[in-house]
Amino acid sequence: MTAKNDAGPDSTSGAGSPEIPNDEGANTRSGYVAIVGRPNVGKSTLLNALVGEKISIVSPKPHTTRHRILGILNRDGHQAVFVDTPGHAARTQRAMHRLMARAIHQAVEDCDLILFVVDARGMTDEDEKLAEMLRPRFDRTLLVLNKVDTVKPRSRLLPMLERLAKEYPFAAFVPISATRRDNLDGLLAELFSRLPPGPPLFPPEMKTDRDLAFRSAEIIREKLMHVLHQEVPYGLGVEIEHIAKTEDERWLVHALIWLERESHKPIVIGKGGEVLKQVGREARLELCDLLGGRVHLEMWVKVREHWSDSERELKRLGFDV
Repeated sequence: MTAKNDAGPDSTSGAGSPEIPNDEGANTRSGYVAIVGRPNVGKSTLLNALVGEKISIVSPKPHTTRHRILGILNRDGHQAVFVDTPGHAARTQRAMHRLMARAIHQAVEDCDLILFVVDARGMTDEDEKLAEMLRPRFDRTLLVLNKVDTVKPRSRLLPMLERLAKEYPFAAFVPISATRRDNLDGLLAELFSRLPPGPPLFPPEMKTDRDLAFRSAEIIREKLMHVLHQEVPYGLGVEIEHIAKTEDERWLVHALIWLERESHKPIVIGKGGEVLKQVGREARLELCDLLGGRVHLEMWVKVREHWSDSERELKRLGFDV
């Protein structure tokens, strides 16, 4: 089901291949597509599902995504460059939060299209604030109603779609479930039909602009966020100090886990080192898939107070400053 406010492809249920224009030569389509929304609406899950590979880490905790991350999809000669952004929330004075807010606004300004992701169970005040920010760009914004699998019966979506269509004249309204990959083809058909003509922006084999060190650090941070208490994850960062292959064809990864408070150090390490061992086990499994071989992972926990308020430290951790 895909509702539209202007001309576009016919409604689709997600079955089969998307109806993507397939002109030859200079008429191929490519462009940047920003994925925006409040925390925990499924932006990173959607990016990974669209690209077909884990590009952005996922956790149930807000603000898991801190960086601008590109995910690149090639389809029938066309290319969509998705820009995953941090969750939109109230600003604070911390440098890290300022950079996160800057990443959102820059993506909205620079991208050819915007996917505004909301939870199908209802709009919040934060969603409505973001919708108002996007109002001057409604003609290039697609409202993506995610998590439709949580709405029973599905017919309950219709009144919400009708109300949103009256209040917000977005270019299209596309209900999906990113986790179940429901109607992703319909979403792709909508966005590819609206991308500007042009050649691919990146080589076809490229899936992201982030290197192995950054992606390895993010995997470790994801595992930490899954096991740590609510107050700890937001004061931690992960830096890859060394990553290389050894003579016996193993990958050697040295990671530094930075904390802002000394009191958090025993929590992250755990009694007898159990928390860090669990994180290491889970991270190694995923790093083996990412790096394509055996991995020896060593991690050290260090404290550096107020690192999230230092643009110099943030730059070391992969932030655009």
